Amino acid sequence: MKNIKQISYSSIKNLLIFNNMHPISNLKDNEIFTSLNSLNNANENELTFFNDISQTNILKNTKAKACLIDNKDLKHLPSSTKSIVVKNTYKAFAILSNLFSVKSKSTGNISKYSLIHNSSSLKKNVQIDSFVEIGHNCKIGENVIIKSNCKIGPNVIIGKNSIIYSNCNLQDCIIGSNCVIKSGSVIGGAGFGFDPRSKITISHIGNVLIGDNCNIGSNTTIDRAVFDSTIISKNSFIDNLVQIAHNVYIGDEAIIAAQTGIAGSTTIGNNVMIGGQVGISGHLTIGNNVQIAAKSGVTKNIKDNSIVAGFPAVDIKRWKISSIKLNKL
Repeated sequence: MKNIKQISYSSIKNLLIFNNMHPISNLKDNEIFTSLNSLNNANENELTFFNDISQTNILKNTKAKACLIDNKDLKHLPSSTKSIVVKNTYKAFAILSNLFSVKSKSTGNISKYSLIHNSSSLKKNVQIDSFVEIGHNCKIGENVIIKSNCKIGPNVIIGKNSIIYSNCNLQDCIIGSNCVIKSGSVIGGAGFGFDPRSKITISHIGNVLIGDNCNIGSNTTIDRAVFDSTIISKNSFIDNLVQIAHNVYIGDEAIIAAQTGIAGSTTIGNNVMIGGQVGISGHLTIGNNVQIAAKSGVTKNIKDNSIVAGFPAVDIKRWKISSIKLNKL
């Protein structure tokens, strides 16, 4: 069900300005919006956005009160809908989606059906829901929310304002501040390591470090390192059903789509974008600003600023040429 709020244009304008976006509009500061909605479904009290030229005909018929729009597209906006002109409409939409949404805030309640080891500590205003178990040597920061049926510990630190959704299992890991760990994630479990002949398991005594402002999707697994740390750096977004093996390093601002698997001891740079169902071999180095197309298989190192596709993954221009030639056969 959609949340109904009362958001003034003044609040919208100030938030965009705060984020270095400078909207231009003839809306009055006291005009009110109740929600953010799609071009198709927005009504006369709602805000929408336009960033896809294929939806021009939908834009022409929108009933929205106002629209986030680029100056070049104003000619398609109906006269009944006011404009809020910004240079990056999708970024503005992302920012404002957080303004209109109802944020989860800790209640500070600790369920009587939870179990907390006496060696662990909780800071102010922590919410612990039913059937949560917090093991030994854990530190839970201010305003953290831990939803029902989670197993936390041993040796877990969770930074302030983070949310751990239901049915997560966290051990031997450090979670930064303002992180979201979605349901069913397993972080800090032992990695897939053993002697292939004798099948003797290698003990993993390291941990997992997740930086501030990271988002970890449902049913994602991040294995702890053999000795040191498996690292997910700040501001990284990892989708559902992703496997990250032991001793992997992922730099800042990573975007990793669903069903990607990254083998052990691979190093990935900053600002990397990885499409769905990508497989990455172990002990590789992938540079900064790399983009990997969906369903690619990465078997070699990738230099900075590369865009690759296919199996084995090659420069995307080479891959396109090969695909064209193959389809002509």
